[in-house]
Amino acid sequence: MCLPLLACGSYSQGAVRCSIRRLCGSCRFAAGHATESFSDFVVGHGELWSAQMLSYAIKKSGRPCSWMDTRDVLIVNPTSSNQVDPDYLESEKRLEKWFAQCPADTIIATGFIASTPQNIPTTLKRDGSDFSAAILGALVRARQVTIWTDVNGVFSADPRKVSEAVILRTLSYQEAWEMSYFGANVLHPRTIIPVMKHNIPIVIRNIFNLSAPGTMICQPPVNENGDKKSLESVVKAFATIDNLALVNVEGSGMAGVPGTASGIFGTVKDVGANVIMISQASSEHSICFAVPEKEVTAVSAALQSRFRQALDAGRLSRVEVIPDCSILAAVGQRMASTPGVSATLFDALAKAHINVRAIAQGCSEYNITVVLKQEDCVRALRAVHSRFYLSKTTLAVGIIGPGLIGGTLLDQLRDQAAHLKEKFNIDLRVMGITGLRTMVLSDIGIDLTRWREFYKEKSEAANLDKFAQHVHENHFFPNTVLVDCTADTNIASRYYDWLRKGIHVITPNKKANSGPLDQYLKLRKLQRLSYTHYFYEATVGAGLPIISTLRGLLETGDKILHIEGIFSGTLSYIFNNFKGTRSFSEVVAEAKVAGYTEPDPRDDLSGTDVARKVIILARESGLKLELSDIPVQSLVPEPLRACSSAEEFMQKLPNFDEDRTKELNDAEAAGEVVRYVGVVDMVNEKGMVELRRYKREHPFAQLSGSDNIIAFTTTRYNNQPLIVRGPGAGAEVTAGGVFSDILRLASYLGAPS
Repeated sequence: MCLPLLACGSYSQGAVRCSIRRLCGSCRFAAGHATESFSDFVVGHGELWSAQMLSYAIKKSGRPCSWMDTRDVLIVNPTSSNQVDPDYLESEKRLEKWFAQCPADTIIATGFIASTPQNIPTTLKRDGSDFSAAILGALVRARQVTIWTDVNGVFSADPRKVSEAVILRTLSYQEAWEMSYFGANVLHPRTIIPVMKHNIPIVIRNIFNLSAPGTMICQPPVNENGDKKSLESVVKAFATIDNLALVNVEGSGMAGVPGTASGIFGTVKDVGANVIMISQASSEHSICFAVPEKEVTAVSAALQSRFRQALDAGRLSRVEVIPDCSILAAVGQRMASTPGVSATLFDALAKAHINVRAIAQGCSEYNITVVLKQEDCVRALRAVHSRFYLSKTTLAVGIIGPGLIGGTLLDQLRDQAAHLKEKFNIDLRVMGITGLRTMVLSDIGIDLTRWREFYKEKSEAANLDKFAQHVHENHFFPNTVLVDCTADTNIASRYYDWLRKGIHVITPNKKANSGPLDQYLKLRKLQRLSYTHYFYEATVGAGLPIISTLRGLLETGDKILHIEGIFSGTLSYIFNNFKGTRSFSEVVAEAKVAGYTEPDPRDDLSGTDVARKVIILARESGLKLELSDIPVQSLVPEPLRACSSAEEFMQKLPNFDEDRTKELNDAEAAGEVVRYVGVVDMVNEKGMVELRRYKREHPFAQLSGSDNIIAFTTTRYNNQPLIVRGPGAGAEVTAGGVFSDILRLASYLGAPS
């Protein structure tokens, strides 16, 4: 079948045209009844012509070279799987003969084509050009084989799915093999075999970007102890395969019965299906395996037929097909010698709220493979890629309530964004901002340098369900947190559903933790049983570490006896400045003008806010109390509670200054001060909110401004309480407390601390 070809090292346009005419004539003759070998012969001519023309161009530039028709050199044997096996011994003999006839320093060889032992032209099938380069590299014992592609190298993950995927500087042969098998666009696994035998490095480079160094695939060096040194991180990269189905064969009759597995996979082979992954229970009670989804119907039918008798007899309980699956593989040669890799991988998946359907890991430990829902695959890929520090820990953030606290938080996020990325590898993406009436959404993250303009110009009608769904279901960000900066009861009632869906919640809103006890207990139970986090440090002390201090005491085995504190920054300011030189109403008016009070000061003076903080601490300490169980001494005179407006209240408040002045004078006469405090009495299992008097040397008497102070009396801190003191009010410190919870969440999700 071979047609005359141009001689070694020669080229002319006329000869190529003549070859094209001959080929066209042969195609016309064979039309309608061409064999596979004839098709291989035809498709190989593109390589022949391009090699000749490139050789001619190099010669014309003044550099001598020869071109090689690899059909004269590379001999391959066809296999049953429609692939070919190189005959290295015969190919080496022919190569030596070719070099004897055509000595040259530069050789342009055809890729993709070869011959059978009968000298019939054939091809190297899929990825044959890369394969031929590797074979020739092995035959000539090259120092290096370079594969030129259209990418800068091998990525740590598919960059279309993980925007922060990085180019890997090096890969071991085994890592490249594993990645290729699991669908990474690196090399075909067989391309690695020829060079691996002779320890020849392969370099993947970009022909359109010559400045990029590419990725080197090689054998890792060996250290003094004989262990292979690290080329980079423990987990080198991740790969995925989509459009799979999981087949589960299960039954008590499988255990200890020889031949069951061979029967299953023999049946799969008979239908021509390709098994991607296998996992078997150690009890031998079940075997599951993944196959391409397009093949699963035939596989299932064949297994049902093959094991019909066992199914009818109950020895097998079922042949189950789980469609719409994907495989995620973590690849890294150092995984074999590094404890905790599997734990880290599954922890990352759990924290991203992703369920694993099957697991496989070979004894070599070069990869860990999991099967999961295809709809979860991208989110899972981003979660594990981030967890192993191959990319930033990214949080999709939704801000609810862009008012004073929420707006301040957004400004703080804006100011710290670059620092968090650079220093701590944390990327906080605000995907949406919503108020009660309007909201704004973004698919990639709102530009926080102009979030106010964006919120004003691009907003739509607020819909909290749509808002939460948008922030959570962006597959490019595996972890979602909703930050509630409101004091809204309706929003607080949604926390349970959000947590159940895998959405983390952070809030300074006290309503959920001080609401009905049964709802609180339900919320905390869900928090304990799931990998979803609910943080609320700012509910009690704004930016002060009150909740975390209390938890630290309890978790280390201390016993809380008594908690007492000034929990209201507003009331702290009022009583710190109410010293007899001005009336109580004047100090309240001053606090209102300074922005320390709510628009209606009765909200502060009623003591309800302090009571909510007391009930939160009481419940954290283990008391099962309702808000109604806390007696509260209101500072709003009873006749003024029905005032129709804040203005009316402030106008009438001076009429009741006498009572407050008498309390102050009585205290001063005894060398004491008056403070408005909340108390948790663990011994008597109760709480209260009231005015109390303290000696001037007492820590509660030493406050200034709007500072809060909380004293923990415990078994360990009995003679002298543990005291936490500092600013307890104001947008900056409250937003800072919320921000701190966001960073704590990022740390839990894998960000370096």
